[in-house]
Amino acid sequence: MLCAPSLKPMTASPLLGLPSMDNDRQRVEKALLGAVTTSDAYMTQIASHLISAGGKRLRPVFTIIASQVHNDLPASEEAIAGGISCELVHLGSLYHDDVMDESTQRRGVDTVNAKWGNLQAILAGDFLLAKASEIAASLGTEVAALLARTIGRLCEGQIEELRHTYDVNRPVDSYLDSIDGKTASLYSTSARIGGLVAGHDRTVVDALTTYGTAYGMVFQMVDDVLDLTATDEQLGKPAGNDMKEGVYTLPVLHTLAQGGSAADQLASILGKPLSVEERDTVLTIVRNNGGIENAIERARGFVADAERACDALPQSVTTTAMRAATAALLATVS
Repeated sequence: MLCAPSLKPMTASPLLGLPSMDNDRQRVEKALLGAVTTSDAYMTQIASHLISAGGKRLRPVFTIIASQVHNDLPASEEAIAGGISCELVHLGSLYHDDVMDESTQRRGVDTVNAKWGNLQAILAGDFLLAKASEIAASLGTEVAALLARTIGRLCEGQIEELRHTYDVNRPVDSYLDSIDGKTASLYSTSARIGGLVAGHDRTVVDALTTYGTAYGMVFQMVDDVLDLTATDEQLGKPAGNDMKEGVYTLPVLHTLAQGGSAADQLASILGKPLSVEERDTVLTIVRNNGGIENAIERARGFVADAERACDALPQSVTTTAMRAATAALLATVS
């Protein structure tokens, strides 16, 4: 059995400890359920399935904190609405992802596709995206256009990943562009919407946007490192699942790029679906040949980007928590 490095305990983000955040997150939960409640009980049940399963709601948190950088006050109704529009996009993308990946579990419950079938999951995902767009439109044309562009970026990021499935020659730039689209863009948009609905100066809105992008890049890189370093029990799914599905993330790409016998052995095994024994072998290679450390070092650059963005923001309790959040995220794997 593989021996994974011990991971530091996952601590709550400093963002979740802000004074009004518990109450604001309760408002988000209520608003999310309200947004997907329809006259059709069956549609409501499917659309609310993953909402009821819970989650940290980090994207609405980003909209809320972005709206608070000037004042540290409880979130406005507009910030809550902007946040749930982003969360609904995220949830809709998960419904579609689970169909594409044939996943059966998400957040400790059956996926919608496993419980009701692929057709219902696709349509329910579309419904969530439609509700997100409706809410964004209520906040003005700039927010509506921004959310529409972001949905496009999510698709572009996912397509970039899919077109390099099982590609051992995948460029690092392809990986970075993919995670910028499929993960970081929604964090960026969440923060930008918070700034827009709060009426912040454009320099502040732009700094919030940069912060969201940097955090989202670190978030995905940490997730990709955990996929390769955590145990099956810690992850709640098989370790190395990305490699098994032909998705070669930054630690794998760095290991392949450094050359030598380890890289040659790794390349000879990858490029196709993996058996359990092959998965264990490639996990050992990636864990022991510098790929993890190189990925963490690359993530530190985005932590620095987030901290520089905070320098351009009004200094407050909220900004202090933002500055700490990205480093705290990376510290869970470094």
